[in-house]
Amino acid sequence: MKFTVLALEEALGLPLAHDLTQIDVEKGYKGARFRRGHIVTEADLETLRSMGREHLTLMELGPDEVHEDDAALRLAPVVRGRGVETRGPREGKCVLVATGDGLLEYDEKAVESLNGQGQWIFATLPRHSPVRRGEQVAAFRILPLCVADEEVRRAEKTGRPIDVLPFRPLEVGLVTTGREIAQGRIKDAFGPKLERKVTALGGRLRGQRIVGDDREAIAEAIGAFLDEGADLVVCTGGMSVDADDLTPEAIRSVADEVLFRGVPALPGSMLMLATKGMAFVVGAPACVVHDERTTLDPLLQLLFAGVRPTEREIRLWGVGGLCRHCPVCVYPDCSFAARP
Repeated sequence: MKFTVLALEEALGLPLAHDLTQIDVEKGYKGARFRRGHIVTEADLETLRSMGREHLTLMELGPDEVHEDDAALRLAPVVRGRGVETRGPREGKCVLVATGDGLLEYDEKAVESLNGQGQWIFATLPRHSPVRRGEQVAAFRILPLCVADEEVRRAEKTGRPIDVLPFRPLEVGLVTTGREIAQGRIKDAFGPKLERKVTALGGRLRGQRIVGDDREAIAEAIGAFLDEGADLVVCTGGMSVDADDLTPEAIRSVADEVLFRGVPALPGSMLMLATKGMAFVVGAPACVVHDERTTLDPLLQLLFAGVRPTEREIRLWGVGGLCRHCPVCVYPDCSFAARP
């Protein structure tokens, strides 16, 4: 790559080699004031000086070198997955934007490998973040103004798609356990809360059955929802180790397979997930009634996005799985906080 540095007046009539960024704190603006290829004119000189420019650089690429914009454009189709569109490049950077609401999914090791090459900057929102339509989910660029074609080809082989998985309109049944609720001694508070969570993900709460601390009655209520076509049944209460806590055994008696019981995260460590055919049965600990954000939230997001979590993946929840500020978490990127 050959650089030639010219005074502003000497650059008149010549094309810019790259985007020039302008930052105006008073107006709250930051962006590409002049784009690559722009022909410098007399009218541009004052603006360029206000941007701190007294010289401009002309660049001549070698036969095996790729400009930053072209490198970004080559990687874009490799990493652009389902539910995502690419915007840019601007200032050498491309961004990936969600085309609809859903759950962000990607190969974390592929992102690590791209960044490990030393030439690329690839940044994403946390994996399995719920995202909204129009939200930026990732951005990438090369560090230098140009890069060897070999480096771009290596990145094209390393990159993997970034997806936004749409939330499915699941039919959900709620089984509330507890003799004190069944006998009317206290009022259930979780039904309206679950309905809000399910509705926000595009699903529907089709009904609620309240039963006492009886294994057969709990199993019967679960089975009734499944027979009616529920895609997901959530059971609350009776998930601990007390003598009256019979929900786990009731779920086991109905399920084809228990995927996990207990997760390394708080609040909500006694979470349980099982399958029955294509449907899921969740055992939610009592904390979901009290705390606004628990381990139930990320699990619901996964299930609504069509992701079947494995035992190994659940074990990884322990890293970052302690929420210090629940029930109201002050960290917007907390992996255990459902976005409104």
